[in-house]
Amino acid sequence: MLAWGTYDVRTHPRAGILIEGLRASGVTVEEVRRPLGLSTAERVRLLQQPWRLPGLLLRVLRCWSWLARHGLRSARARPPDVVLVGYLGHFDVLLARLLFRRRAIVHDMLIFASDTAKDRGAGGMKQRLLRGLDRLAVAASDVVVLDTDEHADMLPSRQRAKACVVPVGAPAVWFASRRAVEHEDDLLRVVFFGLFTPLQGAVTIGEAAGLLADEPGIQLLMIGSGQDLAGAQQAAAGNPSVRWVPWVESEELPATVGAHDVCLGIFGTGDKGHRVVPNKVFQGAAAGCALVTSDTPPQRRTLGDAACFVPAGDAAALADALRRLRADRAMLVAMRSAAATVADRRFSPPVIVEPLLTRLFAR
Repeated sequence: MLAWGTYDVRTHPRAGILIEGLRASGVTVEEVRRPLGLSTAERVRLLQQPWRLPGLLLRVLRCWSWLARHGLRSARARPPDVVLVGYLGHFDVLLARLLFRRRAIVHDMLIFASDTAKDRGAGGMKQRLLRGLDRLAVAASDVVVLDTDEHADMLPSRQRAKACVVPVGAPAVWFASRRAVEHEDDLLRVVFFGLFTPLQGAVTIGEAAGLLADEPGIQLLMIGSGQDLAGAQQAAAGNPSVRWVPWVESEELPATVGAHDVCLGIFGTGDKGHRVVPNKVFQGAAAGCALVTSDTPPQRRTLGDAACFVPAGDAAALADALRRLRADRAMLVAMRSAAATVADRRFSPPVIVEPLLTRLFAR
């Protein structure tokens, strides 16, 4: 297999998880990648600011030139049966279809570009263009990898047979970050990390923190920045037990999260929030944290009893869940153990790639 594209495993570990799982399962995977160096937020911002698109196009063309040369060289030296186009590869898969005509193209699409942009406020012509891009990316793929059944159901009916549902999972380093030693004090240490998008419901987290302002025993670390950062900070302004960190390097993030009792998931009320299971849920579980996240069908299906669920957008319910976890240490220990157990059974790279392996070997 050739893993190819502009994917960046530092900012979006998804491609690395698939590759790790495939290699652990005995698949030989060669990598040819050249990251664009743009986050999801920056890509959406470019779509909202069309005058920046020429700069993006130049960057893409430079990466593609390098990828075409090195990808074809690798394919000639070790002809792959399958080309895996990594996450955020909506444009990459179009070039892959041209370069590797006789190879099966597996596109780790994961989510839809139009759905992501809609969640972040893009509409009108931008939405129509992105829906067109989604359709082109699906048409160029032999197998379309998505993260939930809900996303698979969004494929056009004539293309639905291409769908292969592979959960997001967590890299091995997150499992290794798990701490066995409990804190000796009675503080509840809670962590959130993300891009502060509407999907993540950071403002709801800030509002919950505001409701907990008189409870210094619950400490909250908020990692990241983005669209809703200012709103979240304003909502939590009265709570001195909230700490804001612009970002933590990807190499340090697993240990940072693993040092906490609770990892927060997502709390956004938009449609997309009812179709995803976020990476932070998989990673927090792998690190051995108790999970608190929104009560949605895909998260219920994935986590079962291994999380505390609250209604999306309900700050009071989130605050109450954290109060209960702090007051009942036995419950906290049980929820941490449950999250770790489900992660060990279902979220490791070799396990999450099983549906993809089944699909490829059946071809």
